[in-house]
Amino acid sequence: MPKPIHYNAAEHISADTASDPYQRPAFSLSNRLRRLVWNICWALFYRTSPRPLHGWRTMLLRLFGARMGPNCHFYPKSKIWAPWNLVCADQVTAADGAEIYNPAPITFASHVILSQDSYVCGATHDYDDPAFPLLAYAMSLGAYSWVCARASVAPGVHVGEGAVLGLGSVATRNLEAWTVYAGVPAVRVKERRRHEPSDQGHPNS
Repeated sequence: MPKPIHYNAAEHISADTASDPYQRPAFSLSNRLRRLVWNICWALFYRTSPRPLHGWRTMLLRLFGARMGPNCHFYPKSKIWAPWNLVCADQVTAADGAEIYNPAPITFASHVILSQDSYVCGATHDYDDPAFPLLAYAMSLGAYSWVCARASVAPGVHVGEGAVLGLGSVATRNLEAWTVYAGVPAVRVKERRRHEPSDQGHPNS
């Protein structure tokens, strides 16, 4: 079943902007200016903030349109491409080096963890189209899921509740709930023990 496309640059950017399609921008001027302002804010105020100041970084993300639940821990070296496309429930963690490339909305449910240098990729290009347009996908990561260090989630992939993507693995297909995956591309390794809300709200309780 094909992944539903949330944003196709070919439908939004006129072919008249450049004769060579590879030189056409993927986004509008207003989008690019908004990201420029965010990148300046990230470099001056987010990236340089002390590690314990999670509330400060959450505030900066909210100022740029992110919907952040309580107790989110986004570390200073984490990167968010478009805060206005970021939706987080409570206690979402993005470690140093974690990167969220979200030209389309990406939703993180309660207690999602992105470990160091993990990458959630929300867009690709249509390589079968001579214009090579950017395609962006809305994505979601379920409650208590964990993307381990240096692991990557490919565009349009949904991570089920409690799923684990192992160290350095690459998820190219949807990950089933409460299942552990590893490898490139990631394959199912084993089931993960399910946790109920009564387990004191933490998957390792």
